[in-house]
Amino acid sequence: MRRVFSMLMALVTAATVMTVGAPAAQAAGSCSGTIIYSQVQSSGFGELVIYYNSSNGGTNSACFYHRGAAYGKSAPTFVQIYRCAERSGEGAHCTRSGAADTDSGDFSYHAGPVGVTGTANYCVEAVGYIGWAGQRHQIFSRRQGC
Repeated sequence: MRRVFSMLMALVTAATVMTVGAPAAQAAGSCSGTIIYSQVQSSGFGELVIYYNSSNGGTNSACFYHRGAAYGKSAPTFVQIYRCAERSGEGAHCTRSGAADTDSGDFSYHAGPVGVTGTANYCVEAVGYIGWAGQRHQIFSRRQGC
């Protein structure tokens, strides 16, 4: 019985260390918080939304939602967010600072959430798309939240 208990404790300890040691860029955000950017793709098939939460030195997250005829239909969907090196200049493309968090696959309602931390006083940029009717319907947010 002690041997089983010891093995169980070793597994719990290893799982805890692996969870705590995860890099910040991999920490998924949630599709909630204060919306700082929202744009519906011109075809109406998708919407890119960026959220902000003041926790963890600033946390931004993004989701790419299916809209219109694509809502509820499985389609290749992608969303990515990253912190910019810039602290101002909203609306311009940014210089990526650090790792990006990405989610992609065949989804019916949305890709994400993806998130980055440590974004207080920095801009973020996100991109998302849906593959629909043989075309990629894409949105680039450019710098936001500066």
